Amino acid sequence: MSGELRIRIVPAIADIPAAAWDACANPAGAEPEVQKYPHNPFISHAFLCALEASGSTAARTGWQPQHLVAETEAGAVLGVVPAYLKSHSRGEYVFDAGWAEAYERAGGDYYPKVQVAVPFTPATGRRLLVAPGEGAAGVREGLASGLIELARLREASSVHVTFAPEDEWQLLCAHGYLPRTDQQFHWDNGGYATFDDFLGALAARKRKAIRRERQGAIEPGIEVQWLTGSDLTESVWDTFFAFYMDTGSRKWGRPYLTRQFYSLIGETMRERILLVMAKRAGRYIAGAINFIGSDTLYGRHWGAIEHHPFLHFELCYYQAIEYAIQNKLRRVEAGAQGEHKLARGYMPVTTHSAHYIADPALRRAIADYLKHERAYVEAAGSELAAMGPFRKDLVFEQN
Repeated sequence: MSGELRIRIVPAIADIPAAAWDACANPAGAEPEVQKYPHNPFISHAFLCALEASGSTAARTGWQPQHLVAETEAGAVLGVVPAYLKSHSRGEYVFDAGWAEAYERAGGDYYPKVQVAVPFTPATGRRLLVAPGEGAAGVREGLASGLIELARLREASSVHVTFAPEDEWQLLCAHGYLPRTDQQFHWDNGGYATFDDFLGALAARKRKAIRRERQGAIEPGIEVQWLTGSDLTESVWDTFFAFYMDTGSRKWGRPYLTRQFYSLIGETMRERILLVMAKRAGRYIAGAINFIGSDTLYGRHWGAIEHHPFLHFELCYYQAIEYAIQNKLRRVEAGAQGEHKLARGYMPVTTHSAHYIADPALRRAIADYLKHERAYVEAAGSELAAMGPFRKDLVFEQN
């Protein structure tokens, strides 16, 4: 890279050409440097644009877009960051509401804050989206510093970069961000040819339990279908949105996504979407939405209008494993939290976030808290891994 690096704030992703954004987020090509970045559907222009165009992320919902763009003096885009000015801490899955309450009791204003994330999506992926090439490291450094300047300009208390890959996490921490860890449960493909091959890697008791669950989930008259591509009609989206609204209203109080969001991703991302739908008596009764990356299946949310024991596990976990095996994907990420996933072959994985806190007193308090939290997360992960469902002889051989 030669010449001056400019960083500007863009209030709508539609103002950034899709090709320029995606050249940074999901670069195409066979070069080794490009291959370091597996395709992630959530950081694509199409996904983030659908959130904004549908009204799911906007100032009125507390997610005001404030994306950063790093470019040359001539206007060539070198890097981007999906950033939002937040007036609350909902829809993030990395919880800081306690920090906000403590700071406000002490007389401070925690909101607004800057959130660097894919809204409503607890999936790890790059956040400092920089096109590969000479000077890429310098652009990342510039974006990391640019986020701190964004917070200063917007009089924000803090910057929160959530579900970042570990290398970006380390870079941000070197710039004064505080390190935080958490835990998810992911399924890794051990080169299985069939679901039965996967079951064969489990301890006998766990294997039998999964077989019983799968038999119990598919009661007489229930059929499971995989829908993708041209299968994703507006009628299907109407049905799935009803599932989403039912579950979202019970879990969150107010669902985050609008009906238009599904139409938009259905137009622009249909080949990257898998709906796993259950049908009974000629109508769909439950479904789970997944997004397809180059090496990972990302499970997002599910819903149902009828209760059937174990159907949630079947649609969200076991069908995802079946799809990953059939399509030779390396991993299934099934969303946030959930120790119940452990018995179903999803093992604990550490996730990373980085937090820049402007107020020195608040920063010291949070830094101390995070030191203890990281130790707890590490210990809990080791304990849970030891409780995994896999045969101990296989675990020994893998280690």
